[in-house]
Amino acid sequence: MRHFFLALCLFLFIFTIDAQAQGQQRRFRGGPGEAPIMMALPMESAPTLDGRVTSDPAWDFVPVATGFTQTAPEDGEPATERTEVRIGFTNEMLYVGVVLFDSDPSGLITADTRRDADMGNSDSFRFILDTFSDGQNGFVFGTNAAGAEYDAQLAGSSGGGGFGGRMRGGSGGGLNVNWDSSWEVVASVSDYGWSAEFAIPFTTIRYPKGENQTWGVNFERTIRRNNETAFWAPLERQFNLTRLTHAGQLQGMNVPDSRNLKILPYALASANHDYTAAQAETEYDGDLGVDVKYSITPSLTLDATYNTDFAQVEVDEQQINLDRFSLFFPEKRPFFLENAGLFSVGETGEAEVFFSRRIGIDEGGGTVPILGGARITGSVGAYKVGLLEMQTEEVGGVIQANNFGVARVMREFPNRTSVGVLFTNRLGTGDLAPEDDYNRVGAFDAKVGIGDYGSVSGFIAASDTPGREGNATAGQLSGTYSNERVTLSAGYTEVAEAFNPEVGFLRRSDYRKLSGSVFTRFRPEDFIGIQELRPHVNYRGYWQRDGFQQTGYLHVDNHWEFRSGYEIHTGRNWTYEGVDEAFDISEGVRVPVGDYSHAEWAFRFMTPEKDAVRFELAINRGGFFGGDRTAIVPTLSARKGDKLTTEIALGHNRVELPGGEFRTNLFRARASYSFTPRIYLQALGQYNDQTEEWSMNVRFGWLQEANTGLFIVYNSINRLESMDPNGQDFPGEALHKGLIVKYAYLFDVFK
Repeated sequence: MRHFFLALCLFLFIFTIDAQAQGQQRRFRGGPGEAPIMMALPMESAPTLDGRVTSDPAWDFVPVATGFTQTAPEDGEPATERTEVRIGFTNEMLYVGVVLFDSDPSGLITADTRRDADMGNSDSFRFILDTFSDGQNGFVFGTNAAGAEYDAQLAGSSGGGGFGGRMRGGSGGGLNVNWDSSWEVVASVSDYGWSAEFAIPFTTIRYPKGENQTWGVNFERTIRRNNETAFWAPLERQFNLTRLTHAGQLQGMNVPDSRNLKILPYALASANHDYTAAQAETEYDGDLGVDVKYSITPSLTLDATYNTDFAQVEVDEQQINLDRFSLFFPEKRPFFLENAGLFSVGETGEAEVFFSRRIGIDEGGGTVPILGGARITGSVGAYKVGLLEMQTEEVGGVIQANNFGVARVMREFPNRTSVGVLFTNRLGTGDLAPEDDYNRVGAFDAKVGIGDYGSVSGFIAASDTPGREGNATAGQLSGTYSNERVTLSAGYTEVAEAFNPEVGFLRRSDYRKLSGSVFTRFRPEDFIGIQELRPHVNYRGYWQRDGFQQTGYLHVDNHWEFRSGYEIHTGRNWTYEGVDEAFDISEGVRVPVGDYSHAEWAFRFMTPEKDAVRFELAINRGGFFGGDRTAIVPTLSARKGDKLTTEIALGHNRVELPGGEFRTNLFRARASYSFTPRIYLQALGQYNDQTEEWSMNVRFGWLQEANTGLFIVYNSINRLESMDPNGQDFPGEALHKGLIVKYAYLFDVFK
């Protein structure tokens, strides 16, 4: 109850604090209604794609956009270096040429050339296209001085973070950085700085019909050695590139009514050896499949797949569970990533009505073969629509076949406002499925933007499962407010005991959750080298619907961001756990029924992102289920030029409870070498001492286009007894080894 009153006070505080901030004026040029404008020009001849914008006559008469404004380190000041952007188009392609002047080209930092590498670690350039001018959806493209390919899809975003520093511009808020499309970019470094040319087929993006369109657009430049970020359409520092309501205008877009039919067949050969089988021998196999993409209209796309395969996708990063609730693993498979935000309803990682990993992946993370399916996504008039139908196969007489259906309709309105409905259905098929084996969920969701800084969102949902009695509903209501000085949030979630989204995700069931946070930002002048201080407090509490409190968590922290790029987090956590049923937290260690109130210290240290060798350390120390826990997570990463990147991380927990003591270790080593931006070798090794297994995933890729080309994948799992220096610390008994060779080719029929 003590935590409940703390949360209630915080909730009330959120809606009364900072009244003066609502009247703050933006310090940079222009105002909220004064978006910059640039013209796109039809090009008589396509530019030569070599990255040399200034020497190509195709760009000579294309209008130039310039005049960038910083959000960091000097918020509201002009960028320290000049940037020029030109946009032209032909009947098939959209071309973007950018010249990034630099007074010290020798100081350019290019940390990585992998596709979708973090652009914030390099001297980089990104831009976003709001092709429907709705302020909520867009396509992001980017590169660095080494010519890396970066793309992402924005769906239904409110358009910005608010946390500053290294927490800006992540993959949340509707930005899907795992989306990959077909396009090209070439960068070139010269004595004036660097430049890049983008060639984006109109078939890659979606847009409405009509001539002389105006799209939303914004450009972002990062000068890494200065820790500088600047935008063409000025933004307040709590926002990032996805804040489309503050984007500029791209006028003069006479886009074609283009046709798009892409056929992507693949052939696969594999060899697998299961050493745990009764008769262990190597099994050889081969397979064929095909994906098809067809543009029904420029804004509506059909994707079909047969014998779907994701062999080239990196394996999941392992996690160790130290509580009673489900772990969340993100989706990585390409077919399910395009327009993933359209199907998103609920609270990510907590209560999601649709979670695509339920299709083709079993509860243990194993693969369930997908026979095929189809998806239609896009816009029909004023509505966003999505239809998904997938069929999985039976596995070894143990896992039944299932048919999955998802339908989505959403209507968007100005100022980040939308309403929508979502329906999911799972139907058991085949001989293994019992009678009346189905699960259906219907949901309604809405989001309302309030002024420039506020929003309210929520959803309600209900499920239908034969034989499952009781209240089968769930819902959430939350609000946020974010200006330059403060970000406030508050939310309430309720999930009834019988709510069962079998094509969704629930971390826990039968609960009420109350949450709130106050996150502030200050940029003091001449104070021990500080760039920004971010003191904050947040709370979340979970109660069963009968009133029993499961969890309480109060976090008070400050982030110290230095102009040099170093960052320190110092915090204190107060936790409460109510255990109404004893559980095993580790082998031989049981947590009994009881109430557990504790406090812990939290510390995090990070070296500058611009450094070739970086170190990060996170430490938590305090009470835990009636005892103590020390959690230490050191991470060391290093790069050599723009080709080689490495990372080593160890997650260590030392837990001392009245019922016993135990240690956990989760080791991860990752390495990547990019021969070119489209030819790479990547390796991921993981050791989990809870399962006593060492796993290795090695992938070679020679890309033709996104997700097509030659892929060679090696996987192995070995049993290890211990990583203790006095024990066995070398790979022991082999459990599984496998080699996969896959080739996928793109046929662009109308190209």
